[in-house]
Amino acid sequence: MLHYRVNRNTMKFQVILFGAALLLVSGWYMQLSLYDPQPSNDKVHVLLLSSWRSGSSFLGQVFSQHPSVFYLMEPGWHVWTQLRQNGARALRMAVRDLLRSVFPCDFSVMESYLPENPNVSSLFMWSHSRALCSPPICSLTPRNQFSNQTLCLEKCGAEGLQGVEQACDSYSHVVYKDVRLFELESLYPLLQDSNLNLRIIHLVRDPRAVVRSREESAKAFMSDNAIVLEQKRIKEAEVQYQVMQEICRSHVRINERAVLKPPPFLKGRYKLVRYEDMARNPLEEINAMYQFVGLEMTTELATWIYKVTHGKGKGSIKEAFKITSRSATNVSQAWRTMLPHSKVRRIQEVCKGAMSLLGYRTVNSEKEQKRLDIDLLVPREPYQFSWLPDKTQHPNNN
Repeated sequence: MLHYRVNRNTMKFQVILFGAALLLVSGWYMQLSLYDPQPSNDKVHVLLLSSWRSGSSFLGQVFSQHPSVFYLMEPGWHVWTQLRQNGARALRMAVRDLLRSVFPCDFSVMESYLPENPNVSSLFMWSHSRALCSPPICSLTPRNQFSNQTLCLEKCGAEGLQGVEQACDSYSHVVYKDVRLFELESLYPLLQDSNLNLRIIHLVRDPRAVVRSREESAKAFMSDNAIVLEQKRIKEAEVQYQVMQEICRSHVRINERAVLKPPPFLKGRYKLVRYEDMARNPLEEINAMYQFVGLEMTTELATWIYKVTHGKGKGSIKEAFKITSRSATNVSQAWRTMLPHSKVRRIQEVCKGAMSLLGYRTVNSEKEQKRLDIDLLVPREPYQFSWLPDKTQHPNNN
């Protein structure tokens, strides 16, 4: 048998060397974790952050129809409808806490806002989620096929919330849409949570187009308007302009917080998308969003996206939450021929700062407004903004 003698000094040196290496690696790992915290699981969580009538229903379907996505439309709706006597500031934390629970697929929090013994059909616009019309919760729609809302309403929806949790757990991406958060600060705990790999896609739209769309369904927004305006008494003729002012201010607050000196945990987690860019180049813009959250575009999805953005439909109140084949470009421009110029001027006044920031040119006359050959969308590079007012004067066509 062979025997080896190990020099005591050599052993000490090896132990010290090993300890130093361990400390070095540990310190290196801690530094990486400090600046780029890694989630404890591989799930990606995505919040589609927008405002009413901004094209968010279409964007939601772009994610809902993806075979890797569990999608739910506006879970915050339940908070606002049950606690409607409050204002938006008071409700933001309740919405945040609900999102904090349902992102990791815990739907027990929903029981506070739903009837006794709730099921899938108790959830707001549940049939707009392909995942709730697919296995394991419903056998109607295979995951690699597009869902049919009418058939889903007929065949699915009876499963309990435990089935929703089971379905949610089976997807790599969990995506929720919300139109009821007006700042990012309340979401900071979610962004800092190591168990959530949260990404935020912020969808904005020309406020003039938003007003035109909101006017078609004005009565449906009465309760939401009161919450946005903190239950203040405001003259009826001024309500829509005051609401738009709050919405425009929220877009500025959100974008400023995410882009101008963002906290470390926000870097790389925020993407701004203009509805008009998506309408003009749907495949390019949607593919960029997929890449942002780690999804792949499929041939089937690309074909579906092209069809629903290049149809002949113009959109109407009856299609408020339906995704029908229509010309996305025509829809985005409809306000220019349908809104009186007096209203357009007023909207431009209350949303001047947001329009400048987000790249929407103002019009100075009714004739200019209706000349569709004049492009009102300012090309913009990612994360480059100017706070200076747009001094570009469009030609006076009077």
